[in-house]
Amino acid sequence: MTLGVTLLITVAVFGGVAITTGALRRWLLRRALVDTPNERSSHSIPTPRGGGIAVMAVILIVFLATVSLPPLVLGGALLLALISWIDDVRTLPVLPRILAQVVAVGAAILLTLPPAAVFPFPIPVTVAAVLICLGWVWFVNLYNFMDGIDGITGVETIAICVGIALVGALNPAAAWLVFPALTVAAAMAGFLVWNWHPAKIFLGDVGSVPIGYLCGFMLLALAASGEPAAALLIPAYYLGDATATLIKRAIRREKVWQAHKEHFYQRAHQRGLDHAAVSKRIAAMNALLIACALCAQAGYAISALFVGYVSVAIFLAYLNGRWAKP
Repeated sequence: MTLGVTLLITVAVFGGVAITTGALRRWLLRRALVDTPNERSSHSIPTPRGGGIAVMAVILIVFLATVSLPPLVLGGALLLALISWIDDVRTLPVLPRILAQVVAVGAAILLTLPPAAVFPFPIPVTVAAVLICLGWVWFVNLYNFMDGIDGITGVETIAICVGIALVGALNPAAAWLVFPALTVAAAMAGFLVWNWHPAKIFLGDVGSVPIGYLCGFMLLALAASGEPAAALLIPAYYLGDATATLIKRAIRREKVWQAHKEHFYQRAHQRGLDHAAVSKRIAAMNALLIACALCAQAGYAISALFVGYVSVAIFLAYLNGRWAKP
């Protein structure tokens, strides 16, 4: 696919999601499908949820029309979107949600990914497949956990996908990822028209879960194409914030699957930064991580990983500390 066609499609995706989200918002309001603020919320007024329906509808239509991702991966994303929409409306128990994720992830690993190729060192295929399954399921869930303030998932998804596209453009083995990555980035940019602070609509699990699934697949495919360091660096902020928070809650023997307000970005919001200010700072952190990923692609993987993950640790301390005050 030529660059001109790619850009034309991404512009159409941006516009399609922006327009469709506006119409969807009106429908959700008529159906009273809204998030009502509670003690764990970071918003103060009832806001419709389910914007991910528009995002995923446009993404899946484009991917089916262009055959830019394996059909089994698209099927997994559709399955997770359906299960997550039911969860948005009725609230499902944890077990069926996790089972659906394991099915979607496991099928994709078995039939679309070379598991051992994801790792930069020799590893038995079975061990590789199990580790990838666990990591991918965790990534899907952390994507959902982190969707807690206006604009954050849009900013993170755009950064991850732009990072994948840039690294893919420099590596012929990963060049096929450029178009799907830019498509997802354009879709989330269209959604940000409505989700930037103050948000007029939320993504909902119907969006965050399958988008986490698709981004997880593209990151794994990037690693399998010979760029494991870049694949670890691009999503490093989300990985660091979600994983560190989970560990803290597990040490305190809290129910780690329950909603809370203990993520580092939420701490920054509680200390006085508004949603837009936090999301802008995360965007800046992600720009640094993309730069590190490009350095890793250029042959400086160890140095890039060190700089990237030390930077994330410092950034998390900043979000959690008193200097996070405006």
